[in-house]
Amino acid sequence: MRSLARCPDCRSTFALNRGRLYSQTIMFNFTASPPLSLYVHFPWCVRKCPYCDFNSHTQHGEIPEQAYIDALLADLEQDLPAVRGRTIESVFIGGGTPSLLSPATLARLLDELRARLPLKPAVEITLEANPGTVDQANFSGYREAGINRLSIGIQSFQPALLKNIGRIHNGKQAIAAFEVARQAGFENINMDLMFGLPGQDTEQALGDLQIATSLAPEHISWYELTIEPNTWFHRHPPLCPDDEVLWEMQQAGNQLLSACGYERYEISAWAKDDRRCSHNLNYWEFGDYLGIGSGAHAKLTNAAEQCIYRLAKIRHPYDYMETVHNSGRIDSRRDLDPGDVRLEFVMNALRLKEGFNITGFTAATGLPANVLEPGLQQALEREMVVCTHGNIFTTQQGKRYLNELLQYWLPEQPRHAGQN
Repeated sequence: MRSLARCPDCRSTFALNRGRLYSQTIMFNFTASPPLSLYVHFPWCVRKCPYCDFNSHTQHGEIPEQAYIDALLADLEQDLPAVRGRTIESVFIGGGTPSLLSPATLARLLDELRARLPLKPAVEITLEANPGTVDQANFSGYREAGINRLSIGIQSFQPALLKNIGRIHNGKQAIAAFEVARQAGFENINMDLMFGLPGQDTEQALGDLQIATSLAPEHISWYELTIEPNTWFHRHPPLCPDDEVLWEMQQAGNQLLSACGYERYEISAWAKDDRRCSHNLNYWEFGDYLGIGSGAHAKLTNAAEQCIYRLAKIRHPYDYMETVHNSGRIDSRRDLDPGDVRLEFVMNALRLKEGFNITGFTAATGLPANVLEPGLQQALEREMVVCTHGNIFTTQQGKRYLNELLQYWLPEQPRHAGQN
């Protein structure tokens, strides 16, 4: 384990300023914009899950597909000046349940996106799908439309556990959805699975993983159920496994996934044959992303004005469609200060197995490497990260207590006159 004093690369990088730095004394210095992705939000679901804190709304009657696509395109047109000349590295269509859309509607959307934005050759285009809302014809149509990656929200294969978390499908439908996707020609499929469900034990958690790995998807997202504010589960907390059982589940599941040939490249992301999710990697590496749709978020770097800002679109789909032709579509805009940027970068990058490189931090954030130093020294002393040759990544202890680790980089409060 290297301290800053023992790592020559870091010692020379940090030598310029060893004092405590406050965000208002630091200036951004961008030389280029980071990679850019596009997120498209579809807000409707058949039923709202009790754990879901995403911007999703229960479907009542027919979905206004064409009107919503019109709104998405109007939204995009107004955002284009901010990304003019930049290439889209990945596209992710999420929700909600975007597999409720017809293949013809998705084909129209993708054609219109290509007409307005330069997409990277062989760009990854992901569609989220739920097992209870797909059939063979739809999957084939999605593939023909240009979708080349599916993310299927399975969560569990066990009927009792699925009922406990309010899912509308059963285990047989989940397996059938995967098989139909394969028959439709999809060669890049992610399965979403959760552990720590109400009433779940370690044997059941491993049972879900055994079924998933037997189907051999290219990617598995395996993550702990968390109780989020403004959800049914937050208002009516279910009885979930305690911390020790959760840790046992996670450790046993990690061993099973590794034994089945999956590589853990992020805390909850596992890939076979290097089929990592390009879109999510861009988030974790602090890339930019444009977000269109009701409740969609964007993070954009303006190198010319030396700033990073976040946008959020208005959340309710019908309000969004009514206001999309004017500034009313914007729910909020916030310019990030250097302290926010530092925290957001490490919060994402330390989730990755490889962590991050100090040079990469400077390029992505426009900040001097020195702003990392105070928090990094504390993390090293507590053996929560390793720093070697300019690369910083978490130890097993750091992964387990990531939220505690991130506190070392919380934005510092400035001292006012009269304070010591």
